[in-house]
Amino acid sequence: MKKLVNFARPIFLLLLVLTVIVLAAVLKVTGTFLVPVTIAMFVSLVFEPLIVTLNTKFKIPWIAGIFIVLTLVIVSVWIIASLLLTSIRTIIDLYPRYEERFTVIYKAIAGLFALPYNAESTLFQNLWGQLSIRQTLRNFAFSLSNSLIVFFKDLLLVLLFAVFFLLDLRYLRQKLDFAFGDDSKGKAAIIITDIIQQVTRYMSVKFFISLLTGVLIFLGTFAVGMGFPILWGFLAFILNFIPNFGSILSGVLTSVFALVQFWPKPAPVVFVAILMCAVNFILGNIIEPRVQGRHLGLSPFIIIVSLSFWGWLWGFTGLILAVPMMVILKIICENVSILHPAAVLMGNYTYTHELQKEQEAQPQSAESITENEK
Repeated sequence: MKKLVNFARPIFLLLLVLTVIVLAAVLKVTGTFLVPVTIAMFVSLVFEPLIVTLNTKFKIPWIAGIFIVLTLVIVSVWIIASLLLTSIRTIIDLYPRYEERFTVIYKAIAGLFALPYNAESTLFQNLWGQLSIRQTLRNFAFSLSNSLIVFFKDLLLVLLFAVFFLLDLRYLRQKLDFAFGDDSKGKAAIIITDIIQQVTRYMSVKFFISLLTGVLIFLGTFAVGMGFPILWGFLAFILNFIPNFGSILSGVLTSVFALVQFWPKPAPVVFVAILMCAVNFILGNIIEPRVQGRHLGLSPFIIIVSLSFWGWLWGFTGLILAVPMMVILKIICENVSILHPAAVLMGNYTYTHELQKEQEAQPQSAESITENEK
């Protein structure tokens, strides 16, 4: 019997690896269908608390609440997309001016640090000419227009999925009670409900923290007179879903553009750089962890792997959904006892440190209970 158990464990691990490989292949092949479905589920989880509030506090029917929220989403997305498209087209039209600014900045930096500089053929002219930047930008503008058309087509599909998913969420607990009511007094139903509640909380907090980040960046860049503030606000919002790396990328891009626009004035550039650092640090490292709690911290290695994996699977959409997907997987592992070791391995140092504190506190609490009983 002992040999059988030792033999069964490697078979189980082998089957698990094969299952993961097959699942990855299925996700890759069916990405065109699964991406809208996944986005619809995330959208539903983000706005479900708002619909519940409208239903409980303001007595608005559930279906009417769904209609109100999704209508606001459609209008907001349409306005933001129109402004973004206008901003990007303007940047492309003004590209020659920005290229001249880059050349001037490089010349100043080259003189400051004694770098090689050829007045007849600058580094930027050589490099950017070889890369055919102008033609690339024209192609990018054309593909961007097509992408926005496809995006709005997918948006209708996403909203359709979201409507039916939100309708199902209202009666989910009743369904789970009927489906798993006899399973250890509904333990499975309780676990699934807890998982959905935790995921809903995570997605809602993450969305509104990212939204607040984008709004603050928009207001700050607008106040300093920087061009295209809606673009930098949206960039901060969307890249905030990629922990650590997203905020760094957003900060670098925004600060570089500020340098190009305001050169040679240092004050606005310093203001924009401080703004990006302060907003991302305060919201990302102080407020969000306190609101979310310690249980959702992911290891940096897991973040890198998940970004690579989901980016390979679903492209840029996969990069945005990568960390939320891993957090959901971690929440599931935390709530299923047999998978709890996987949740520990996925967590960061803070998460592991807090677990150690809990384990050290458990014997002390048990001793105090026995002393009180005596």
